[in-house]
Amino acid sequence: MSKPKPLLRERHAHEHARVTYVELFFDLVFVFAVTQLSHSLIAHPTGLGLLHTGLLLLAVWWAWVFTAWFTNWMDPERAPVRIMLFVMMAAALVLAAAIPEAFGARGLVFACAYVFIQVGRSLFFLVGVWREPAHRLNFSRIVAWLSFAAVFWIAGAFQHGEVRLLVWGVAMAIEYASPAMGFWTPGLGRSNAADWSVEGGHLAERCALFTIIALGESIIVTGATVVGLPWTAEVIAAFASALICSIAMWWIYFSSTAEAASEAIARSDNPGAIARVAYTYSHLLPVAGIIVAAVGDEWVIHHPAGHTDFKTAAAVIGGPALFLFGLLIFKLAVFRRWSVTRLAGLAFLGALIAAAGHVSPLTLSALSTLALVLVGAAETWRTERRGA
Repeated sequence: MSKPKPLLRERHAHEHARVTYVELFFDLVFVFAVTQLSHSLIAHPTGLGLLHTGLLLLAVWWAWVFTAWFTNWMDPERAPVRIMLFVMMAAALVLAAAIPEAFGARGLVFACAYVFIQVGRSLFFLVGVWREPAHRLNFSRIVAWLSFAAVFWIAGAFQHGEVRLLVWGVAMAIEYASPAMGFWTPGLGRSNAADWSVEGGHLAERCALFTIIALGESIIVTGATVVGLPWTAEVIAAFASALICSIAMWWIYFSSTAEAASEAIARSDNPGAIARVAYTYSHLLPVAGIIVAAVGDEWVIHHPAGHTDFKTAAAVIGGPALFLFGLLIFKLAVFRRWSVTRLAGLAFLGALIAAAGHVSPLTLSALSTLALVLVGAAETWRTERRGA
C-alpha cells in the first residue's frame, strides 16, 4: 500500500511557492470584512467606536494572517486543505457579517466564528502534521494558547458594554503575545524562531495581496460615496485627492519594498524571526492606515468645505501617518535600517496637525496626499539612482 501524500507543501531551493487560486478566493471574504470595519468606524466616530473598531481589526487581521502562515506550510492544492479553507471561508463570512453588531446583539456570533476559525484551523493542522515531530510540538502549543484565549472570547460575549471590550481585549492580548513568547506552554516549552521555516516569497505575496484588498476597499468606499452626491467642483476635487492618496499608498508599498522584502527574507538565516515582526505584527499598521484614510476620505467628500472638525483631521492625517509608520517599522524589521523618506513624510504629516484647524477638509486632504506623493517620488528616485 502506497504511503499517503503529505499535506505539507513541497519546497524546492531557489523556487518561489506560488499563491494558489483557492487562497485568492479565500481572501475575497476579507474584502467584505474590511468594508465592514470602515463602515463601523464611520457609523461610530467616537473614542469608544475607535476602540471597538480597532479591536475588531486586530481580530480580523489575526484570523487572516494565521491562515496565511498555515498555507505557507500546508498545500492548498490538496483536497483536505482546500475543503478546510472553504469551511474557514464560511466562518469568516459569518464573522464579517457580525462586525456591525459585535458589541451588541451579535457578540456571541462574532466570538464563536472567531474561535472556530482560530482553534479549528490549528487543530486541523495538528492532525495533518501529527507524524512531523517539530510541527506537532509547535501546533500543540498554538492550540493551547488559542484555546486559552477562546475562554475569554466566549465569556466576553456574555458581557455588555465596556466589560465586553475589556474581556475581549484580554483575549486579544493573549493571542498577540503568544508568538512573541514562543507559544511557551507548561510541559511543552517554547518554540524558537528557527523552528518556523518560512517560504518568504509566498508570505510576502500574501501580505501584499491583503494590502491590495485594503486599497481596493478604500476605492470602493470613495466611489460609493461620490456616486450619491452632487458633482460639484469641490466634491470632484475631494474624490481626486482620495484616489491619488490610494495610488500613492500603492506606489510606496509596491515600488520597491514588497519585492525587496521577499528577497531579503529568502536570504536570511532566520526567516521566521523576520517574518514574525515584519508580517505578523507590523504589517497590520499600514493596513489600519489605509482603512482610516478611507474613512477620512468619505468625510472629506461629504463635507469638503468649511471648518475641519477633529474626527476628520484625525482620520485624514492619522491614516497616512499610520501607513507610513507601519512601513517604516516593516523596513526596519526586514532591512535593519531606517527609511529617511518615510521619516520625512511623517514629519510633514506631523506639521499638518497645527494647520488642521485653520484649513478646509479638502485642503487638509490635498496636503496629506501630497506628503504621500512626495515620499513615493523620493523613494522611486532613490531606487532608480541606485540601479543606474
